[in-house]
Amino acid sequence: MSKKVLVLPGDGIGPEIVAEAVKVLNKVNESFSLGLELEEGLVGGAGYDAAGTPLPAETLEKALAADAILLGAVGGPKWDKLEDRALRPEQGLLGIRKNLELFGNLRPAILYPQLAEASTLKAEVVSGLDILIVRELTGGIYFGKPRGIRTLENGDREGYNTYVYNETEIRRIGRVAFESAMKRNKKLCSVDKANVLEVTVLWREIMEELAPEYPEVELSHMYVDNAAMQLVRAPKQFDVIVTGNMFGDILSDAAAMLTGSIGMLPSASLDKNNKGMYEPCHGSAPDIAGKGIANPLATILSVAMMLRYTFGEGAAADAIEAAVSKVLDQGLRTGDIYSEGMTRVGTAEMGDAVLAAL
Repeated sequence: MSKKVLVLPGDGIGPEIVAEAVKVLNKVNESFSLGLELEEGLVGGAGYDAAGTPLPAETLEKALAADAILLGAVGGPKWDKLEDRALRPEQGLLGIRKNLELFGNLRPAILYPQLAEASTLKAEVVSGLDILIVRELTGGIYFGKPRGIRTLENGDREGYNTYVYNETEIRRIGRVAFESAMKRNKKLCSVDKANVLEVTVLWREIMEELAPEYPEVELSHMYVDNAAMQLVRAPKQFDVIVTGNMFGDILSDAAAMLTGSIGMLPSASLDKNNKGMYEPCHGSAPDIAGKGIANPLATILSVAMMLRYTFGEGAAADAIEAAVSKVLDQGLRTGDIYSEGMTRVGTAEMGDAVLAAL
C-alpha cells in the first residue's frame, strides 16, 4: 500500500528549506524502507502566479489524495497588494486546512540544551523547556462570518470579523489536548478570555465538562493576556496549553522565541484520523529568500513529526531528531541561532550536516 506525501515548497524561503527537508525524508525513506511516494504541488503566491489562485484545483486534488503534506511557507510582499483578499497566498494555506478538516494544530516548543544561550531569556528561565501548544485551527475569528469592510451611514469605514466556536469544535480540540496531556506530564492549561468574550465562556464550560473523562489530568484556566506574560516570566510552569485559533497563533510564536529561534519550531496540523500537514511555525521570510541562510531545522523536525503522527514510524522520527541534536552538538548554527564560538553555516550546509549525522 502506497504512502503518499505531497510536498508544497510555497514562497520565499519555502523552496530552500523544503529542499533540505526532502533530502532528509528521502534518506530515512530508504534507510527505514518506509515506502513513501513524494510528489510536488503549487500553493500560495506560487500557485497564484501559475494558475491565478493560491490553491489551484490540481493542488487541492493532490492534497485530498495524499496521506501527509509537507509545506514550506506562503506569502510575501509581491502579493500583498492584491485587492481581492481571496487571491492572497495565505488563503491557499487556510483553504487546505479547511478542506482537509485539519482542526488540530500541535506546536511543540522544546529548547535544545545546546541553544540555551540563543534564547533572549536567561538560561535558568528556559533550560529544560518542553511545552506543547494545541491550537484549534479551522474555526474562530479567522473563519467566522460575517466578515468584511463596510461604509457606515456617516461615511466611516468599518472592519468587522466574527469570533465564533460551536460545542463540537471545542470538544474535539479539547479531547486532542487532554489525550496529549495524558502522554506527557498530565497538566493542561486552557487559555481563553472568558471575562470578556462569550465564545470563550462556552470554551471554558466545555473544557470543564471534558475534565472528568481524564481524571489524571490537572486542568487549569488562564486568560490569554496573563498566559502571554507567564510564558515570558515562568514558561516551565506549562506542559500542554490548549486554546483557540487566534490566541494559539500568537502564543505559539511567543513560545518560539523561548527556544532561541522560531526557525527551530515544527508543527503538525491533523484531522481526526491523523492525516496531517506539517510545516515550520515561521513564515516565508522574504527578506532573506534566495540567500541560502535560512534555518531548515524546523522543517526537518516537521518531517520527524510527520513520520511519528501520520505514519507511526517512531524509529525514523527519533533518528531525525537525534541527528539534529548531534549537529547542534557539533556547534553548527545558521544565523538565527548563532552565538560566538559556534560555526556559522547556510541552509544547504545545515541540511547536509543532518544528512551526514543520519
